[in-house]
Amino acid sequence: MTFRPNLFRSIFFAAFCLLAVASFGQQLKWSADGNSYLTSEDGGIVKYTLPTLDKSVVVAKDLLTPAGSDTPLKVEGFSITDDGNRAMIYTNSKRVWRAKTRGDYWLLDLGTKSLKQLGKGRPASSLMFAKLSPDGTKAAYVSERNVYVEDLSTGSIKKLTDDLGTKKLINGTFDWVYEEEFFCRDGFRWAPDSKSIAYWQIDANKIRDFYMINNTDSVYSQIVPVEYPKVGDPPSPARIGVVDIANAKTTWMNVPGDPAQHYIVRMEWTPDGKEVILQQLNRKQNESKIMLCNPGSGAAKTIFTETDEAWVSTVNEWSNDATGWYWLDGGQRFLWPSEKDGWMHLYLLSRDGKKETLLTPGNYDVISLNRIDEKGGMVYFTASPNSAIQKYLYKVPLNGKGKAEQVSPATMPGTHGYTISTNGKYARWTFSNYYTQQMRTWVELPSHKVLAGQKDLAKDFDPKAKEDSNVEFFKVTTEDGVEMDGWMKKPTNFDPNKKYPVVFYVYGEPASATVSDSYGAANDFIYSGDMSEDGYVHISIDNRGTPSPKGRAWRKSIYRKIGQVNIRDQAMGAKKLLEAPYMDTSRVAVWGWSGGGSSTLNLMFQYPEIYKTGVSIAPVTSSLFYDNIYTERYMGLPQENMADYTAGASITHAKNLKGNLLLIHGTGDDNVHFQNAEMLVNELVKHNKQFQYMAYPMRSHGLSEGEGTFLHLSTMVSKFLKENCPPGGVDKVNKP
Repeated sequence: MTFRPNLFRSIFFAAFCLLAVASFGQQLKWSADGNSYLTSEDGGIVKYTLPTLDKSVVVAKDLLTPAGSDTPLKVEGFSITDDGNRAMIYTNSKRVWRAKTRGDYWLLDLGTKSLKQLGKGRPASSLMFAKLSPDGTKAAYVSERNVYVEDLSTGSIKKLTDDLGTKKLINGTFDWVYEEEFFCRDGFRWAPDSKSIAYWQIDANKIRDFYMINNTDSVYSQIVPVEYPKVGDPPSPARIGVVDIANAKTTWMNVPGDPAQHYIVRMEWTPDGKEVILQQLNRKQNESKIMLCNPGSGAAKTIFTETDEAWVSTVNEWSNDATGWYWLDGGQRFLWPSEKDGWMHLYLLSRDGKKETLLTPGNYDVISLNRIDEKGGMVYFTASPNSAIQKYLYKVPLNGKGKAEQVSPATMPGTHGYTISTNGKYARWTFSNYYTQQMRTWVELPSHKVLAGQKDLAKDFDPKAKEDSNVEFFKVTTEDGVEMDGWMKKPTNFDPNKKYPVVFYVYGEPASATVSDSYGAANDFIYSGDMSEDGYVHISIDNRGTPSPKGRAWRKSIYRKIGQVNIRDQAMGAKKLLEAPYMDTSRVAVWGWSGGGSSTLNLMFQYPEIYKTGVSIAPVTSSLFYDNIYTERYMGLPQENMADYTAGASITHAKNLKGNLLLIHGTGDDNVHFQNAEMLVNELVKHNKQFQYMAYPMRSHGLSEGEGTFLHLSTMVSKFLKENCPPGGVDKVNKP
């Protein structure tokens, strides 16, 4: 369900991008001064110095072979201390739900060339989020749901937390739902003085397990439990503790309220180490509070409160990394995003929360925060005031007295991406649009001047290339007055005097948009072959409620109405588009994955007169079967508005199926449980509705496991489409 990367970023290959290495493993690491970056290359770690991009070896591959081994460590992630004296290597990683956040950590002393494994004696691949203390004398990490600290000089390891003998008291990391819905994974923070650690504790003891059955790895079935709070069930109680490294005693922060009725979604130390700052959401997620806590006494005080009639958007909706806090002026102020004026904007808040300054005024959304250049007095962010399907880099002064200025070249319409150095002087710039494959180079900021010796993308960009593309973007206005963006890919050798079958690709929920002016936007990745060559019109449109930069009202109009507002928008958009004389209304198909699978079912069931064929992959068939954080954020509590849950559930409308349906699900899906498919099957059977059905044994939500799975999936889906929505143009029957 929740593929959600950065806010407003469309996802076309989300189901196949689920195994990303954790934030520790991000392979481009900026130096502290921002004048160079490090990356893993050729089995080691190299440094590129800007602006010349001269390359030097920091860690040679031959330094990474442990004693007694003939094989060097595989660098899956790394960090280098600011003084450049030590490197921490992450390797032998294992997947924890979505990301590979468990593994082994090794510390390399670059002076003595000694290589030492951290957590020796702990189970293999059990360490998570290892971090050196600020003073460099210790390392801390999570192993088997507890926080440990290791003295680097002696190798002694101390357990700092207690799980009380249960795997459901989780210290320093998170349970399934926090990870999935808030992107919370790394759950502890070193104090600036290296004397204590602040950490989350999640109590999942009261969260019921959902059981998956593994029938394929043994002659006897195996139960796979997942602590999974279904919608309507209270949250996993969460609290923040500060543990003293010397005596392993924890002081709990006295965050007000019932911990089983709120969430703590962010937490960091203030730069001076005198306080812990955190963000608390109430259970409905329509009230956010920022609190400062005294680490010694645990006393907490609220400094800033924000409410919303729907939900308060949080950092996880516009960033993949929920760690860190955007401090300025040595911790006296911080940057904060908010939609409170109807648009996503950046505000500068004083540490006590009493003074705020709007930095990005105007009727447009900040899509993402790219870099704060405090020395230069600028903040860089992504926005697209004039087109919701594009992205550009902007800058605005931190004093709140200037206007936002576009940094990306206006002569290159499309999607611009930037990785900006810590000093704000350099950026790796990427660009693509629907007719231009992704290009990459290095530029200076704020001038956007290409670095000497680097490729000038503006010279390589050819706007005439769009004439050779069979992709076009459009806006469609429905009979309800709703204007939506969309893309269309017409058949090769398109003949307007013929009628062609139409395939709609849909997502349609708050977690993702599908319409983006970027290369590959109209990719038919599920199809074995080429839809255009075979003679299909391929279309996607973004309905209200999708995370497009069109303002709060657009995004939050779907509140309590998933399965209703989005479905009508899609259907009415299709109805309007199908008025085109070259579209064959007798051959109309729709397909989607996850939330898109849910939308596919509702479109097939609620508007059978429009959609004749559908492929639904891993769908939620009733919001009552999904987790509490995602569902209650967008649908409210079922105890208060069950009617909306019923109206938006595809199983409610399954009796209306008239067309051809292919339902696909993995039995090992820990995200959207196989239960969803089985409940729908029961309903279809009850009403004698015939359909095709494929259950992939022990595949997860992305159906990424198992030899040959994707080929099988793609072949099956393509065969089903060709048989039930035959490709190719035919002569019009309504000739004059």
